[in-house]
Amino acid sequence: DPEVLEARLPLRVRAFARRPGSGGPGRFQGGDGLVRELEVLVASTASLLATRRDQGAPGLGGGGPGIPGRDTLRRADGRVEPWDGSTVTLAPGDRVRVETPGGGGFGAC
Repeated sequence: DPEVLEARLPLRVRAFARRPGSGGPGRFQGGDGLVRELEVLVASTASLLATRRDQGAPGLGGGGPGIPGRDTLRRADGRVEPWDGSTVTLAPGDRVRVETPGGGGFGAC
């Protein structure tokens, strides 16, 4: 829960939401991924343990794949950088944004 994270760690949850439109096309559209964006309040380090996110889930029965995942660092000075999940040093106000892949669609449209 966002409230638990904020109470236990020096961070602020900026986004915790569905990633609209990330599910693959099909007679039955694939499920949407999620967006999580966390802002650190003190100097910190972060790593992301995730794999196989460069592709969305494949579709079945003629359905299309979901949108791939994407991870970014949003620096306090406004710069946005792609992030491969390797350990990074963060300054207060920096954010990590994790967008999970969408599910594959099912059935031809």
